[in-house]
Amino acid sequence: MAMRQATKAAIRACSSSSSTGYFARRQFNASSADSKKIVGVFYKANEYATKNPNFLGCVENALGIRDWLESQGHQYIVTDDKEGPDCELEKHIPDLHVLISTPFHPAYVTAERIKKAKNLKLLLTAGIGSDHIDLQAAAAAGLTVAEVTGSNVVSVAEDELMRILILMRNFVPGYNQVVKGEWNVAGIAYRAYDLEGKTIGTVGAGRIGKLLLQRLKPFGCNLLYHDRLQMAPELEKEIGAKFVEDLNEMLPKCDVVVINMPLTEKTRGMFNKELIGKLKKGVLIVNNARGAIMDRQAVVEAVESGHIGGYSGDVWDPQPAPKDHPWRYMPNQAMTPHTSGTTIDAQLRYAAGTKDMLERYFKGEDFPAQNYIVKDGELAPQYR
Repeated sequence: MAMRQATKAAIRACSSSSSTGYFARRQFNASSADSKKIVGVFYKANEYATKNPNFLGCVENALGIRDWLESQGHQYIVTDDKEGPDCELEKHIPDLHVLISTPFHPAYVTAERIKKAKNLKLLLTAGIGSDHIDLQAAAAAGLTVAEVTGSNVVSVAEDELMRILILMRNFVPGYNQVVKGEWNVAGIAYRAYDLEGKTIGTVGAGRIGKLLLQRLKPFGCNLLYHDRLQMAPELEKEIGAKFVEDLNEMLPKCDVVVINMPLTEKTRGMFNKELIGKLKKGVLIVNNARGAIMDRQAVVEAVESGHIGGYSGDVWDPQPAPKDHPWRYMPNQAMTPHTSGTTIDAQLRYAAGTKDMLERYFKGEDFPAQNYIVKDGELAPQYR
């Protein structure tokens, strides 16, 4: 409710633009009288689509906005087929006006696709994280890129806390024993630990990172964070977290490292062999941010050697992860498909947020400022 109220309070009218040229042809404006072609790319739910009326984030239920869009005369095409020159998405690139995608089944919007999309004006992410889009190319083309900021921060922070406990307690081997009909307490207990007293460091302390730190406080951990911005002193005191400006100083102190930063050109492959080598031996890593922040092979080698004691996350590069992705088969991992931010509660929030932005787009109104990733040729600060 608070997010909806904040969203309504943030509405303001778009100013008219007198710009000319290519950028002007892509300017952010629409009229409710104009018929727009909108394409959504989501994961397919198959038999699960009808099991929950609030399961909105799939192809079959299409964010729950099909009837609304079509009643206003818009064309709404939804698919999960997004890869290759003959895929369904590729057929609609030349004449679509709006493309909606999610981080969970991302439509990779390359510079080549942007160049082909002559009518494209708006790229919406139903969720958080727009790194599946070539943001520099989008900015150069005068496109607007926006996401539903805040829609799944609670979902992801809760999931991160769960993964920390799963790794700390060596949960997965115990579960596997039960499934296989085995019983070997020693095979679990020899590397199971309490969370209390451990040092947890988050690399990135934005909305998700702050929520995670708040949820960790009752566990009696030593909480550290590294971010481009330091929290206000009163918030640091409330959470009980300490800011460490130098990442190389923080990492060796941590029993658990949680990745909570966006994927940018600067952070792509950031956790390479050299940086991983600075981590404490046996460190546990949780990464629900983006798979490409990690050097894939460096992670595998560090887990196999025991330098990384356990690795858990729901993000891969690419997505969906191929069957031969090495993270599927490395020891001491607790990986899942990309699910942390697509709980039913999160789906309701990002579906409502997507509809709100479409309504504003049709009326020629601005979005809430925090939703913009690219606007008027400028990238949001976290992606610069």
